[in-house]
Amino acid sequence: QVQLVESGGGLVQAGGSLRLSCAASGSIASSNAMGWYRQAPGKQRELVASMTSSGNTNYADSVKGRFTISRDDAKNTVYLQMNSLKPEDTADYYCNALYSRPLGYPPRTYWGQGTQVTVSS
Repeated sequence: QVQLVESGGGLVQAGGSLRLSCAASGSIASSNAMGWYRQAPGKQRELVASMTSSGNTNYADSVKGRFTISRDDAKNTVYLQMNSLKPEDTADYYCNALYSRPLGYPPRTYWGQGTQVTVSS
């Protein structure tokens, strides 16, 4: 069982920056991938950014060039640097971890409790 705890959310003006952190209780180096998702009121949860264990990254088109995902395996922490924030980035942001299981079993996924990001215009 892996627990994920997000921090770093808050209220920021448009154009500002925030850095979210996700601290894992277990090793993230052994994960398949770590990611950040967000869910705005009345909308479905969507992928914001992800990073595989080999360092490959994937970003939603809406955040490319503005957000950067990174990880510190020694600290078992994943970060999301968010720059040039827009009001449409307002959402609850969730950390996600994906761990593989033996052949024939689906991967195990874990979620944090979320951290709120509000961008004012």
